[in-house]
Amino acid sequence: MRKVLICDDSPAELANLRSILTDAGWHSVTASSGSDAVAKAKTEKPTLILLDIVMPDMDGYEACRQLQADADTKAIPIVFVSSKNQKADHVWAKMQGAKSLIGKPYTSEQIMEVLKAFG
Repeated sequence: MRKVLICDDSPAELANLRSILTDAGWHSVTASSGSDAVAKAKTEKPTLILLDIVMPDMDGYEACRQLQADADTKAIPIVFVSSKNQKADHVWAKMQGAKSLIGKPYTSEQIMEVLKAFG
C-alpha cells in the first residue's frame, strides 16, 4: 500500500492532509516534529514524505538533511508543505534535497499533483 509520512506541528494541518490522502486511497502516518519524522521514516518506510519547515525541536530543513544523509531514507522523495513560500524558500528547499515545496494555504489538487508526481 502506498504510504505517506506527514509531518507538521499543527494538528489541524495533519488532519487536513490526512483527509486528502485518505480520500486519494493513500495510507498516512503522522509526525509532529522533525526528529519524530526522521525516526518514523526509518521504521515506516513511506513512499513519500510531506514535511513542514517551521517546527519546534527540529525544523523541516534539518530533518530533510538528516533523511537525505541516511542510506535507509535518502531515496524517499520529500516535499515541503509550508507557509515559507518565497522564491528563496523554494531554492533552499531544493538545496536541502527536497523535490518540491507547496505553499500554505494549499489546495487538495496541489497535494494530488505531488502524489501523482512522486508517489
